[in-house]
Amino acid sequence: MSQKQMKEAFVSNQNGTSVLEITEGLCLPALCILCRGLLIILSQQLCSSLHNSRTRFLVDFAFLIVPLVTTLTIFSSFVLLEYLVAIILGAGLLYEIYCRRTCYARMPFQKICEKFLKVSLESEHIPAISCFRVVNSAFTAVAILAVDFPLFPRRYAKTELYGTGAMDYGVGGFIFGSAMVSPEVRRKYTKGSRFCYLTKSLYSLWPLVFLGVGRLVAIKSVDYQEHLTEYGVHWNFFFTLIAVKLITSLLLIICPLNRSWVVAISIAALYQLALDFTPLKSLILYGTDGSGTRVGLLNANREGIISILGYVAVHMAGVQTGLYVLKKRSHIKDWIKVACCILLTAIGLFISLYIVQVNVEVASRRMANLAFCIWIVASCLILLSSLLLGDIILSFAKFVIKEAAVPCSWKLIQSPTANKKHLESIVFDAKRKEPTLCLITAMNRNQLLFFLLSNVTTGLVNLSIDTLHSSTPWALCLLNLYMFTNCLIIYVLHLQDKTIKFW
Repeated sequence: MSQKQMKEAFVSNQNGTSVLEITEGLCLPALCILCRGLLIILSQQLCSSLHNSRTRFLVDFAFLIVPLVTTLTIFSSFVLLEYLVAIILGAGLLYEIYCRRTCYARMPFQKICEKFLKVSLESEHIPAISCFRVVNSAFTAVAILAVDFPLFPRRYAKTELYGTGAMDYGVGGFIFGSAMVSPEVRRKYTKGSRFCYLTKSLYSLWPLVFLGVGRLVAIKSVDYQEHLTEYGVHWNFFFTLIAVKLITSLLLIICPLNRSWVVAISIAALYQLALDFTPLKSLILYGTDGSGTRVGLLNANREGIISILGYVAVHMAGVQTGLYVLKKRSHIKDWIKVACCILLTAIGLFISLYIVQVNVEVASRRMANLAFCIWIVASCLILLSSLLLGDIILSFAKFVIKEAAVPCSWKLIQSPTANKKHLESIVFDAKRKEPTLCLITAMNRNQLLFFLLSNVTTGLVNLSIDTLHSSTPWALCLLNLYMFTNCLIIYVLHLQDKTIKFW
């Protein structure tokens, strides 16, 4: 076989792993982000060495990127050990912060908690949503290159037909995250007619058209390896985004925003019925002639085109989640309820997933069937709830330490029922000393550029290096260097206050 055929075979015919293993790996970054925040707070008490741009970048890279790289490679079988280390580190940092608290030093813990529950938060920006989008971007960036190396577990690769692999989560998680902050959720197009809204939505698609066509031309011109059953011959991720955005824009003109969950359930259920009781499943798997033909536009791209329906359902679920999370709230106790509600919903969906997989059909990325949609939404919700709970713990640490400020975290604001003097000092110091040096903010700011950089550098590495025969130490060094380079470019752009937009 040629090098291209060997690489294609290396990522094909995989059966995935358990939902539990993927969920374990997916929630670890939330714990790492919490530890990073606690470390920054403690460092502000002990020294100021973490307040320069170089050190802050290295700290963010070490807590956000390195754990993802190791979890998806050499420590893939020791995720629980990573959890244990992160929990011990986080608990130790939190205990040290509490012992060194500069506010309520002589007050019992129970009384401090009572006062903390009365604190108000700035809810204009939700840090957990930014972190959610960044975790998805970083996870995808690591996986798309790591999958070409032998140290990447084959069970994490995209599944061929049925099952759940870690990489199967990528596209669904990206679509869900984008839906949570879509213009409809942020009420960006509140003025004007529905036709005007649709026109603006269509206009926003042209960069994706350019990127999709550009990727297609680039892939075909260099004869780059492709996983044919992922999207088809010509289809790619950008074309899926275009189709999903177009369909959901039309749906949200017709249907009320607060009924997006009804639309999501209806589409996923009807699509599954079509797969079970019509020739649609046979068309996806075997083409119009039943022998796997790729002749004609539909046959050539049948996986990418038909699976759009499943991703539309995921997008609508993301819209409903965004409406709920971005709803105006002030008190910390309200956000605790939100985090618990999202967590309980995720648990309920995982139970539903088990029932559907036993009685209806196993999850399939290739078809984006009902079980796949439930799995994606449940995984997104459990990650989001983990990040929210982490933010709440971090807010408590900031509450007991005067002048504490952590980038990409909630700001405590004035509450009439709480300690007025203490909260005023927190607000003043946070405004005066709030750091802007933050890799998470940088990646969230230029998310599309980061994704493009990752794709381009992945292609360059694959074209210049024999990934299939790379040793584990060499592959690990390459992966970290690849992520370091991409993150550094995004970070420098952020420091220069530049946002690269394609429209």
